[in-house]
Amino acid sequence: MLISCEIGEEQLLYSQLKKIPEVKSCLITYGSYDVVAEFVTDTPSQMNEIITSKIRKLQKIKSTITLRVTN
Repeated sequence: MLISCEIGEEQLLYSQLKKIPEVKSCLITYGSYDVVAEFVTDTPSQMNEIITSKIRKLQKIKSTITLRVTN
């Protein structure tokens, strides 16, 4: 997931994302997006639940783009 947050809030957002069990990797970046988070779920409905009830409800997020990867 590509995440844009409020200026200067990258570290706070990173810390909040790392507390979500499904988030397997999280990186602070420079450019159009501030944080890249990788999370893993077993079903599309679990993915929707994580996105809507855990990640997008975090404070300081301005926008997200979800890149769905399948094996």
